[in-house]
Amino acid sequence: MVMIGTFLSRLLLPIGLVGVALWADRIGFGLLNIVESPAIFELGVAILLLDFTVWGQHWCLHKVSFFWRFHRVHHTDIDFDTFTALRFHPGELVLSLIWKGLVIIGLGAPAFAIIVFEIALSSVAIFNHSNLALPKRVDQIMRLFIVTPDMHRVHHSSDPSEGLHNYGFLIPWWDRLAGCYRAAPKQSHTLMEIGQSEWRAPEDNRFLNLLWQPLCQKIPNLPRRRSSLR
Repeated sequence: MVMIGTFLSRLLLPIGLVGVALWADRIGFGLLNIVESPAIFELGVAILLLDFTVWGQHWCLHKVSFFWRFHRVHHTDIDFDTFTALRFHPGELVLSLIWKGLVIIGLGAPAFAIIVFEIALSSVAIFNHSNLALPKRVDQIMRLFIVTPDMHRVHHSSDPSEGLHNYGFLIPWWDRLAGCYRAAPKQSHTLMEIGQSEWRAPEDNRFLNLLWQPLCQKIPNLPRRRSSLR
């Protein structure tokens, strides 16, 4: 799953998005292809809007049941390290390609901006999924500009009151603006449970089971009643 996630999310998906941007430029479609503006302005607008697009997509992946079934594969990981940033279901990556592709077409984002954004997004995603423990003061300053490991780790809590926060990957501002920001877990990061409460067995993290998981619904084991003898 890690190898597939790496290949699709960090190589094929960005290449596909660059192709979409080149196609939109060739036919002259999209706002930035119609309005003349400096390259640096186009880069800034594209990065801001694409990152907001990723944030909105991530929010929807958690709120819409059908989308969550695919994104849940990412959250089934009971560890939190750089490999978590590469663990995505192929179905989610297809959804991401469609969603981001439509935004790129509508915006007319230039291909060079897509390349810069995807490199920045992938690099910071690997960073903020790492198990680094930054000094508290350093973390407080950094999370004003980018999403830090401590900030994103809260999002991977098995407790929904913590996990349904901090959706950002690159820019940390959207969570604050939307009221989805949570500075820290209820307990310490070392005591916080990572993953999903219902998907913690070793077999849940096997390759084929992860591919099949969007079609499954975990049903908790309920205690059986003892039948009374008459």
